[in-house]
Amino acid sequence: MTARAQALRNTMFSTIGIYTEYFLGMLTSIFIARQLGPDDYGAYSAIIWLVAMGVAISNAGTASAVIKFVAELRGSERDELIAPTVAYLRKAQHWFMLAVIVAVGLLLLLSGQHIATGFDHWMIFGFLAIAIGLRSQYMFNVGIAKGFEDFRVTAIVAGIATPINLAMVVLAWILDAEVEALLAVFLISGVIFYAISQRLTSRLIQPATTQVQLPEDFQRRVKRHMRLVAITVTIGFFAASEVEVFFLNAFGDAEGAGHFKVAYLLASGAVMLVPGVIGSLLLPMMANALSKGRDVAGRRFVASTTYLTLLAAPLVAFGAVYSEPIISFMYGSAYATAASVFAACMFACALSTVSQSGSSLLISADKQLTILFLVILCGVIKVTLDVVLIRNYGLTGATVAYVAAAMFGAVCNLVLALRLIGMQPDWLRLLRILLAAAITALAIYPLRGHWPALPTLVIAGLVTVPVYALLTLLLRCWSREDIEHLMQLHRRIARGRPQALVRLLAWSGRIGNRELS
Repeated sequence: MTARAQALRNTMFSTIGIYTEYFLGMLTSIFIARQLGPDDYGAYSAIIWLVAMGVAISNAGTASAVIKFVAELRGSERDELIAPTVAYLRKAQHWFMLAVIVAVGLLLLLSGQHIATGFDHWMIFGFLAIAIGLRSQYMFNVGIAKGFEDFRVTAIVAGIATPINLAMVVLAWILDAEVEALLAVFLISGVIFYAISQRLTSRLIQPATTQVQLPEDFQRRVKRHMRLVAITVTIGFFAASEVEVFFLNAFGDAEGAGHFKVAYLLASGAVMLVPGVIGSLLLPMMANALSKGRDVAGRRFVASTTYLTLLAAPLVAFGAVYSEPIISFMYGSAYATAASVFAACMFACALSTVSQSGSSLLISADKQLTILFLVILCGVIKVTLDVVLIRNYGLTGATVAYVAAAMFGAVCNLVLALRLIGMQPDWLRLLRILLAAAITALAIYPLRGHWPALPTLVIAGLVTVPVYALLTLLLRCWSREDIEHLMQLHRRIARGRPQALVRLLAWSGRIGNRELS
């Protein structure tokens, strides 16, 4: 199978998994948010954030390590070391997990009523310990599948476990269940995600026929990676996650936390729909490419950054123009305040996703110290901004802090990656992509306010796709290889019809060839 075919296959399965998890997960969040209202949903979200924090720290040095080193061992054809490497990393993960559960217990003991206000802390501790354990194991298994570049596993898990989770939440909604019942549903879904992922990933790892010891130099690299990435991911979680929900609750604005959670969840999920599909493939792709040479990795980095921008730009444009009807339709008028926050979070999430090409390259090149310094700096900046701005300006301060930190981190990631590879992206092409998105936003803006939310969004979406696609061709946003591949797909799927599209593709390809020459 060629590299392009493998990438397309992985993209297809990753798309299936991400789309299934996103759509059904979004429906789940809508039922929960509508059931609880902004105030209770803010308190519920703070507890779920603590689970996410625990999972991130538990898997801090191990989940990315299993992706990187499994992909690297496969690329260098040292498959016999995969099983002992996975076993070594899983054991390390258990120690991380134990430390996290102890830390969570101390946090609840010393926090008084500033954390999990209104809940019994013993019950919350038990919930957090079980939920963190289950979700951590599930995410580690996802890392194994990504290391093998078997995104079919993630698609299967999402296709089975996510509908079950949605069904349980709908049942709780029908029964008008309290927040404690929804937390119980979260635990049960954790069991399901873990069980299915464990069964599927266990088939990928071939047990060694003889006792294989990890080479000392390789083991030192693994340990170094874990130490540095553990600190990086732990601090980076605060820089990249919706920690604003936690601070808004801590400063007594649970309703603001509910609005921010809705905006962040919808924005991050929407970005995951398209550019995130490519972004989720980058780490194993970069690690594999780097094992074949820095030039190969450099070209892949430049291409990935361009494609991520090409996919993210129209999404940001659409979200900026239609943030109000999107929030109104999905969450109801009670969450109208979240509309402007959603538009800002959409921009920040898209920028962070585009910069994943840079962070993936830096991780693959063993630049953990550089990443550690950057993440610490971003984490300090974000937490400082959160504490100062949220204390004084509430939800508005949280939005400004989130966007500012995301912009700083994304720019630094891309600049460091460009310095590493010594290449420059096609800046004019990137500017033409942004211009295409801006013109598309202007084209769909007049459609606002004429119909109810759902028809408005449907019509605007149907207009956005062809307008943006046409503009990317007219403004030459595609490379020569892209145009050739699009023409092959057009001949195969549509048998070369309509001829106007064939002529447009040929024209765009000729202009691109002329620029290259």
